[in-house]
Amino acid sequence: MLTKEKTIGEFVAEDFRAAQVFRKYKIDFCCKGNRTIEEACENKKVEPADIYKDLENISDLQAGGIDFNSWPLDLLADYVEKTHHRYVEENSTVLLQYLDKLCKVHGDRHPELFEINSVFIEIAGELASHMKKEELILFPFIKKMVSSKQKGEDLVIPHFGTVESPVAMMKHEHTVVGDLFVKIENLTNNYQFPADACGTYQVTYKMLEDFEKDLHTHIHLENNILFPKAIELEKTFK
Repeated sequence: MLTKEKTIGEFVAEDFRAAQVFRKYKIDFCCKGNRTIEEACENKKVEPADIYKDLENISDLQAGGIDFNSWPLDLLADYVEKTHHRYVEENSTVLLQYLDKLCKVHGDRHPELFEINSVFIEIAGELASHMKKEELILFPFIKKMVSSKQKGEDLVIPHFGTVESPVAMMKHEHTVVGDLFVKIENLTNNYQFPADACGTYQVTYKMLEDFEKDLHTHIHLENNILFPKAIELEKTFK
């Protein structure tokens, strides 16, 4: 149902096809998914009515895709780790190698490559630390909550007090990485490689673009579905 009170993140959580609409208008549905469509359009040359029209068009189509919103939280946490965390780990290594090579071969003609490389090194480092905290602290606690609820057990209070504490930290780190990727978008002119780009150059830009798209999905699943539902689940123990 299309309502003006609904946030962007809620639209995408209910039907992930909505993500394509927000991508079309370059509206962040993951890190900044807590805004309404009107709020997101305030600083853009975009009419909210155009977005609502596109959203209505996808609503008229037969439902498809994966309904992550209905998944148990332990399953969703496992999916994020095994799908998106592994994607980051595998592709970060390759991209770091490719970017280093591009700097050596093309850096004299395209000095922006050095900054792109520097920003991606920061992104890779941020994500590596971030994912470990999720895998070792936050996700195990979410799975423990699900198990305790199923078994009718009391919840043991974790050392961080409440799940809202690590969730706030993870969301902040999502925003940091999202802002860094905006820099890469700008430095690459939205991933448009130059006319003299070799095969590796072209592949690297395509991989960076795919990496950002996967990251948007990754952050959306956490910020807009996993995290708020974990907070609500914890409240049922009190």
